[in-house]
Amino acid sequence: MQEIKCPKCGEVFQVDESGYAAIVRQVHDKEFEKEIQRREAQFNAERENAVTLACTKAEAAKAAEIEKLRAKSAEEISAKEKEIAAKDKEIIRLKAQIELDRSNAEKEVVEAVKEKTEEIIQLKNDLRLSVQQGKLNEQALNEAHALELRQKDEQIAFYKDLKARQSTKMVGETLEQHCQIEFNSLRATAFRNAFFEKDNDARTGSKGDFIYRESATDGTEFISIMFEMKNEMDETATKHKNEDFFRELDKDRREKDCEYAVLVTLLEADNELYNRGIVDVSYKYDKMYVIRPQFFIPLITILRNAALNSLTYKQELALVKSQNVDVTNFENSLLDFQSKFSNNFRLASEKFQTAIDEIDKTIDHLQKVKEGLLGSERQLRLANDKAQDLSVKKLTRDNPTMKAKFAELTAGTQEE
Repeated sequence: MQEIKCPKCGEVFQVDESGYAAIVRQVHDKEFEKEIQRREAQFNAERENAVTLACTKAEAAKAAEIEKLRAKSAEEISAKEKEIAAKDKEIIRLKAQIELDRSNAEKEVVEAVKEKTEEIIQLKNDLRLSVQQGKLNEQALNEAHALELRQKDEQIAFYKDLKARQSTKMVGETLEQHCQIEFNSLRATAFRNAFFEKDNDARTGSKGDFIYRESATDGTEFISIMFEMKNEMDETATKHKNEDFFRELDKDRREKDCEYAVLVTLLEADNELYNRGIVDVSYKYDKMYVIRPQFFIPLITILRNAALNSLTYKQELALVKSQNVDVTNFENSLLDFQSKFSNNFRLASEKFQTAIDEIDKTIDHLQKVKEGLLGSERQLRLANDKAQDLSVKKLTRDNPTMKAKFAELTAGTQEE
């Protein structure tokens, strides 16, 4: 129980807990409501004061800002007016400059157009002159070609007439004289140490026309060729073939101990095989070639240059033979080299034939001639490489007798 004293009458009375709680709650609710009302009134008064103060400050700030903006606006307007005035002056200046530039540009355009027009006129004149010059060059080439053809026809007619007026013997002698003159014209420069004379030895029952031999300074012969020249009149009743003379030429080569046999022929003038260039007929007769007269000197040069590459080995072979040494394997190696060279030479001659055939054609086929010549050069280079690669050491590799003999020769040389 709780005792409560009344503040008005002073009477003390008791209340239970529930009553006490109800009284406290009542008192508390009234006090709380009063406090809320008091604070609400205080808040409203403070709010009105704050709003009034804020409005006063805002109006003062706004007035100051307005004055500030008015002053700034006046300055900006003054600056803008000055800038506009400067821009107006610049626009006037630029307009004057544009007018001047336009005038100058128009003058430059006029001058450029004038120059280009003159250049076009000059180019047209140059083009016209080039076309005219091309026509003149074409006409000159056609005339030169026609003249060349006419001269060739006249030369053919001359030789036909010459052959018609000569006997069969004279026709053959004329070809021999041609080859001899061709060789003698180069003897002093290209074939200074060479022997080239008619074959007058008929002890064996037959003889060739010419024999070519050449030796080194020590007397070692490194190349020999038996030549046979064949020709006949167009009107001859019995026409011979080149093959008709192969057997006899091979026989003369062997009897006169020549390395190569060459038939220089004008027979079978329409045979495309013999008209192509150097023809290798070694498949029928060993080391035999058939050529037209224009290949007489080139063939000698090719065979001679190839033989020079093997001169050292021939000199060594001659030295070994002089000492009665068994040279079977040595000769086989040399023959193997010669066989490989012959094969390369055959391939080269085929390319050379192609090239020569193209030479007789028109100017449009010159590229094919170049390819043929390049192919021939490659084969000859391969042959030369094989010749350069050949050495005494390789040749005596399978020959103990040769190795021993060369060792003795080397030892004897060192003792001396």
